[in-house]
Amino acid sequence: MDRDILKEYNVNLEDIEKEVAAIMENEDTKKKMESTYYDSIQDFEVGTVLKGRILSVLGDNVIVDCGYKSEGMVPKFEFDDPSEIKIGEEVEVLLEAVEDDSGLIKLSKRKANRIRGWERVIAKYKEGDIITGRVTRKIKGGLLVDMGVPIFLPASQIDVKPPGDIAQYIGQEVTCKILKIDESRQNIVVSRRKLIEEERDKKKKELLAEIEAGQIRKGVVKNIADFGAFIDLGGLDGLLHITDMSWGRISHPSEMLAIDDEVEVKILDVDKEKEKVALGLKQKSENPWMHIEEKYPVSSRVKGQVVNIMSYGAFVKLETGIEGLVHISEMSWTRRINHPSEMVAIGDMVEVVVLKIDREKEEISLSMKQTEVNPWTVIEEKYPAGTKIKGRVRNLTNYGAFIEIEEGVDGLLHISDMSWAKKVGHPSEIVKKGDKVEAVVLSVDREKKRVALGLKQLSDDPWTKEIPERFKVGDVVKGKVTKLTNFGAFLELGKGIEGLLHISEFSNEKISNPADIVNIGDELEVRVIRIEPEARKIGLSIKKLSDAEEKFQSSSGKDSQQSHSGTKDIPKEESNTVDVQ
Repeated sequence: MDRDILKEYNVNLEDIEKEVAAIMENEDTKKKMESTYYDSIQDFEVGTVLKGRILSVLGDNVIVDCGYKSEGMVPKFEFDDPSEIKIGEEVEVLLEAVEDDSGLIKLSKRKANRIRGWERVIAKYKEGDIITGRVTRKIKGGLLVDMGVPIFLPASQIDVKPPGDIAQYIGQEVTCKILKIDESRQNIVVSRRKLIEEERDKKKKELLAEIEAGQIRKGVVKNIADFGAFIDLGGLDGLLHITDMSWGRISHPSEMLAIDDEVEVKILDVDKEKEKVALGLKQKSENPWMHIEEKYPVSSRVKGQVVNIMSYGAFVKLETGIEGLVHISEMSWTRRINHPSEMVAIGDMVEVVVLKIDREKEEISLSMKQTEVNPWTVIEEKYPAGTKIKGRVRNLTNYGAFIEIEEGVDGLLHISDMSWAKKVGHPSEIVKKGDKVEAVVLSVDREKKRVALGLKQLSDDPWTKEIPERFKVGDVVKGKVTKLTNFGAFLELGKGIEGLLHISEFSNEKISNPADIVNIGDELEVRVIRIEPEARKIGLSIKKLSDAEEKFQSSSGKDSQQSHSGTKDIPKEESNTVDVQ
């Protein structure tokens, strides 16, 4: 076109050229996009990823044009954010089926995304690489982690220590190491545990290179056992034994620590070859036993709390880490204690006296009774010899009876001090347990804590006057059998007076057992044949009754054939009969 003509019509040539260029550019772009779009669809085989353009949204579905003779349909929920779906937007979809019952081709955006995501993952990662993703849900055997495509994290690979409930990880981001990639199955297995172990091993090596005994370090309680607690020092666990937790008494580590507690501990020992570390908590403070003699001198009075009771005594805490033993023998001057629980209970506050200290063995001997006056120090003034007392028979032994004079103070009534004339075989013949009796204090031994008592001393000794006056050799008396032995029988001749009828004095014939002749309780007539005041014995005889009678008859000229040769004459005064009541 002639430029002069254009000027004549006031037309700007440059503006026309720009407009034509813009029209041509738009047409080229449109043709180029259409060419690219339709050229990308090479076939319509099921399982192929196609490019399409969103035409409209119809209910719960999105209509997509893929260049096929009919449009395809994609469920709306397969879009990450259905509210942001834009008409004309280009999307990638997977062809699932051609011309289904509705006359449309069936498409899936989610499956297409997964295929593309898998291709991107395969191109970007390999086995051994580190990846990070968000846990989406729990499945059988483990968790699914989203990193563009779902990958499998087995439950055994979640942590070093098996977690209680793996569902707690849902929604969390986790960093894992790729263990296996199966391209044919489009499957990836990852491990968080492997990564933790590797990181822990690295930290362990660094820690072992710098850790030394005497250092103070922070750690986290990872496990608690009966014998102690395991502390994670950052790559390496150390053992804090229960004996190194406190200077005081603890029954279980859980009294001081809980899992996940952060604690500051002292390194006691390090075995780098065996990778073992011994830790201490109490060693951060001074041993309270260092100045024990200054704080608790011997003979000082202190107060403490009963913290443990054993059969042999009670342990009293004077302060944290300082405990002393009150032996059962140091609990009371007077009470007879079978078990310490009769005197104290756990938690009781008691006053004690320090008896002895062994700093090396960390032992303190304490006494409760030393805080009171020893009643045995005044026992002699309170019960001098000759004092009459009344008490209860507390116990019987073969050699005597223990009489309770006052609470905790017993006196011994020996078997030999029970009767002047009667031979006592066992205390039960005179007293019974629980009886209230009167006795006389014979002696007091304060050092040995003994009081000797007498029962017979309440009356005069019959051997000094009564027995010599009442009985003469040759007297015929009556008595009751009170006891039988293999060597004879004891007869009661009066209150508290006994005589022995020896087995040889029963008959001129040989007797094997007195029980074959007499019984306990039988009343017999016997002759007194011996009186020994020094030995306090009276000898009796049955056979001497017949011997004396025969001798008397022979001397009277009556029945001289029945006299016995060798029998001594019995004086007339010996033939007197005495009836002892």
